[in-house]
Amino acid sequence: MASKPGILTDWPWTPLGNFKYVVLAPWAIHAIHSFLVKDEKERDVVHFLIFPFLLSRMLHNQLWISLSRHRTAKGNNRIVDKGIEFEQVDRERNWDDQIIFNGIIFYIAYFILPGASHMPLWRADGVVITILLHTGPVEFLYYWLHRALHHHYLYSPVIHPFAEHIGYFLLFSIPLLTMIFTGTSSVVAFFGYISYIDFMNNMGHCNFELVPKWLFSVFPFLKYLMYTPSFHSLHHTQFRTNYSLFMPFYDYMYGTMDKSSDVLYEKSLTRPEESPDVVHLTHLTTPDSIYHIRLGFASVASKPYISKWYLRLMWPLTSSYMMLIWICSRTFVLERNHFNKLKLQTWVIPKYRIQYFLKWQNEPINSLIEEAILDADQRGVKVLSLGLLNQGEELNLYGKLYIHLNPKLKIKVVDGSSLAVAVVLNSIPKGTTQVLFRGKLSKVAYFTAIALCQKGIQVTTFREEEHKKIKMKLNTKLGDKLALSKNYAHKIWLVGDGLTEEEQLKAPKGTLFIPFSQFPPKRMRKDCFYHTTPAMMSPTSFENMDSCENWLPRRAMSAWRVAGILHALEGWNVHECGHTIFDIEKIWEASLQHGFRPLMIPS
Repeated sequence: MASKPGILTDWPWTPLGNFKYVVLAPWAIHAIHSFLVKDEKERDVVHFLIFPFLLSRMLHNQLWISLSRHRTAKGNNRIVDKGIEFEQVDRERNWDDQIIFNGIIFYIAYFILPGASHMPLWRADGVVITILLHTGPVEFLYYWLHRALHHHYLYSPVIHPFAEHIGYFLLFSIPLLTMIFTGTSSVVAFFGYISYIDFMNNMGHCNFELVPKWLFSVFPFLKYLMYTPSFHSLHHTQFRTNYSLFMPFYDYMYGTMDKSSDVLYEKSLTRPEESPDVVHLTHLTTPDSIYHIRLGFASVASKPYISKWYLRLMWPLTSSYMMLIWICSRTFVLERNHFNKLKLQTWVIPKYRIQYFLKWQNEPINSLIEEAILDADQRGVKVLSLGLLNQGEELNLYGKLYIHLNPKLKIKVVDGSSLAVAVVLNSIPKGTTQVLFRGKLSKVAYFTAIALCQKGIQVTTFREEEHKKIKMKLNTKLGDKLALSKNYAHKIWLVGDGLTEEEQLKAPKGTLFIPFSQFPPKRMRKDCFYHTTPAMMSPTSFENMDSCENWLPRRAMSAWRVAGILHALEGWNVHECGHTIFDIEKIWEASLQHGFRPLMIPS
């Protein structure tokens, strides 16, 4: 068994990282230039279409990935319950390398094989040859090669992606080369065959059953000519059954069809949508955040959110997404998790951060949030936590509006402020005697200030307006712990929205900025320390974590989200919203008991 990766393990352009696509640039530029400068008789649409076709393949695959993640999060027709973790995302981040490899081969073949250029749009004989050769040699050879590779003498857990895709390409090139050498090739047959391979491969790995039962009832023979997602999933769970590529008749012929194939197919088709115990309700942040959520680009979503330059180049697609979201305007399921027998889901309000600051958007946003709460209540959800700007004093009185409008709710609405306060308090270094508050004051800020004053820590502000607001929340006994500062000498800053660049630059070297806000401040200083927004690391037993929550590190969860989970775990049958707050010490102790851990202070 191999113990070290061989020379054909990594793709040749792996060292280029995200710049790997430049290997296609010379070929694509040459094709476009030739199409533009040559006269109409010499132009070859086949040469020109190769690059757009490669882009369409990438889009096709990405749409399948997004659809698969969305459907498996909802749960209806899901086949396998096992979740995805960060390690799997890292292993599969090079899924588009085989498209780059195919593109290079296509361009080379175009120049060295005479029949590969100036193809007609359609030839029926070429289509027939492709169908026959795929059904015969391609499926037959793939079956026996695949079966041999799963023999215990050859099977190895070491992945050889480059060598494996060379083998696949040689196999799939049988119909393509035959058409070229016999002069029967056409644009439809060539690009159509590759598209068929992509479609069937993506369908087989989507993890939800979508092939309707009536199709096999009307056309019984299709059972042998087309596999289903559930059929192929059994190969990945049982390993030594269902070896076929796309057509199962070789498994039937050689007795390797899994006996539970039909049962799993029926079970998956009738599986209902999952009803969670806890829902976290969040929203989109920036226009390009659509690529960062787990329904977007998996490799991007698996890292903390940072605005990427190449995502800005995709503004036409981003604009299309924004238009689609605006038209549909429906809350959607983003993620599912399991923890301590609790089924958890994250739902997304289709609104961007900027919309929450527009007063005329308050009513439609509140309508969407209320609809989500009522929907969750009808499904039997125990707790719904409000994330990001879905809770706010101006918008909905920190969620109290929905309780007032729907007094008979069985579901408990949690804004999570108590745990956010606890996280901020425990992020302050021990021995601290005074802190500086700066930024837009919120419920979390007020209760943090009160708790600090109760502990004997002096709370200071250098804006009179903020000083007055905090003083109104304090009782007379704690008033002496609040002071108005005239300098920026403090080393511990508790900050919210509205912290300016100028103020950060005035802070002394080594200052620790601890946000109490939902969104982090823009980091302007390299000689200072910035804590994350209130968050905690999830326990190792927390399942199906494959994407980062906004700007937080891997496996970190916002305090507002964790609070909802804790309310369900502990069975606290109370709302936490409005201007009241849950027991800070109690929820902090509960979080530690259930395995959640505070994030380390940056050093």
